[in-house]
Amino acid sequence: MKIVFSAKISEKHQITLKEQFPNSDFYFYANIDEAKNEIASAEIFVTYGEDLNDEIVQNMNQLKWIHVVSAGLDKMPFQSLQERKVIVTNSKGIHRVPMSEYTMAVILQLVRKTNQFFEKQKEGLWDRTIRVSEVYGSTIGIIGLGAIGLAIAEKAKIFGMTVIGTNTDGRPIPGIDKVYPSSSLKEVLSKSDYVVVIVPLTDQTYRMIGREELLAMKRSAYLINISRGDVIDEQGLLETLRNREIAGAVLDVFSEEPLPSNHPFWGLDNVIITPHVSGRSPKYMERALEIFKNNFLFYLNQDFSQMKNLVDLQKGY
Repeated sequence: MKIVFSAKISEKHQITLKEQFPNSDFYFYANIDEAKNEIASAEIFVTYGEDLNDEIVQNMNQLKWIHVVSAGLDKMPFQSLQERKVIVTNSKGIHRVPMSEYTMAVILQLVRKTNQFFEKQKEGLWDRTIRVSEVYGSTIGIIGLGAIGLAIAEKAKIFGMTVIGTNTDGRPIPGIDKVYPSSSLKEVLSKSDYVVVIVPLTDQTYRMIGREELLAMKRSAYLINISRGDVIDEQGLLETLRNREIAGAVLDVFSEEPLPSNHPFWGLDNVIITPHVSGRSPKYMERALEIFKNNFLFYLNQDFSQMKNLVDLQKGY
């Protein structure tokens, strides 16, 4: 059985996989260009999910299963994969710790004004006029109550926040004060002091938050995007921020990455920009490969329905 990696992993992880599955042939590469001579005969392909296209998939004659060592799937060639009836799994859930910690970190940064105090520190200024606040009693609206959204909710509750959010149909979720269906997005936006966007990018979520939705938010509210840049209409957000129609935004993802150095977002004083790092963790690959290894055992036993994080190729997630 031939397993090809275009996702770069450390030698430590390579050795572990070979020791755990000695009867399988592993081929490890840093990218798909390096792997191009092996992928045509690969039965299993492990990728970050951004290097495949229709032509490559059609030439992978032995392909039966793809594991994506990330959660995002928006660049996968789903039509070709459907035609070939390829099993696809991803690493959904591995980001719940780092991304929930990131979210609470930036909320506390906004509330306690740590950025402003750091600027004063560099100037050697003792300034007690900066007004700080607290998150206790405020409302966080989580747009997308999946694994990451629920982890954010758990932490927010510890800080005494009211937690509301959306899922597809508005079904109640234990620990969430109020769940709304996706169709009630504006209502959630209007009630939230902090809006956290964490939905997969699909045809349905493309630019789901535009100018109209942003104007439904409180003027005192902050938008935090840790999903994908194209979930938000960036031009509409830029206008909203310039007009100070919301208090500000924390943006970790963008339609174009890296964010161009001349992009107007950089010049706004009510925006915090981070370079797509909310999911970063030293335990990232360890967690992603744990899902792969568990699924591999089910795959070897042809118990495909038990594989974790099976992707619906029609829905794209």
